[in-house]
Parts: sequence; structure tokens; C-alpha cells
Amino acid sequence: MMFEGSFGKQLDILRRTMDTALLRRSVISNNIANSDTPNFKRTMVNFESELKRALDSEKKVPIPNIMTDKRHIPFYQPMDYRAVKPRRVLDYLTTSKNNGNNVDIEEEMMASMENQLLYQTLAQAVQNEFNKVNLVLR
Repeated sequence: MMFEGSFGKQLDILRRTMDTALLRRSVISNNIANSDTPNFKRTMVNFESELKRALDSEKKVPIPNIMTDKRHIPFYQPMDYRAVKPRRVLDYLTTSKNNGNNVDIEEEMMASMENQLLYQTLAQAVQNEFNKVNLVLR
């Protein structure tokens, strides 16, 4: 990471979320392209919930424990947010069409629009962070 501290962490989280939004766009496009393919099952991308879990684990106060052997299992291990990766999840349990396909084109278009707005908001947040740095440097 180029920057250290909370600024660097913020930028890293924004970058990771933007990368996930790009992956999500690709997945949604694939779902839309295969909306009429028989037995095609839609795919979703999970990232934000795992990232929240990792960030929340950093805030918890660990229970004091004494480990007398390196093989002991510690009570508390915080998750590193950098280890969180986006996951593609296949929705194989539902079927919304007679041909076995479960892609709802309206739902996918709405997800696409939400994802586009999220990406634009994240890009604006990154721009605002660098505007603050630029303001300080002047």
C-alpha cells in the first residue's frame, strides 16, 4: 500500500469496492446475456457483508487469554480486511421460468443501475479524498 494510516486504508477499501463493482457489472451482464438460455442459473457477487464483518472484527476488544503453548487456539482473531475477496455465488435453488432459467431481466437491470450508481459514488469519494490532500498541499 502506498499510503499508510487511515487515509491509505480508506483508499484501499474504496479501490477494492470499485474493483468488486466492476466484477459485479461483468456478472450482471452475463446474467442478462443468458436470460433466455435454458437451465441457466444467475450468479451474484458477495463482498460488502464480508468486508463489514472484517472491519467490525477490528473494533472488538479481545478477551485476555494466556497461551502456554503455540498449539493453543486463541479466543479471538481479528480478520484482515485485505484478505476479503469478492465471491461469485450461483443461485441454483430458484427457478422463475419454465425452461429452468432463473434470471429476471427487470431485476438484473435494476441491479445494473444500482451497481453503476455505486461505482460513480465510489469514484466521487476517491476524488474527494484526493481533493482534500491537494488542498493541504497548497
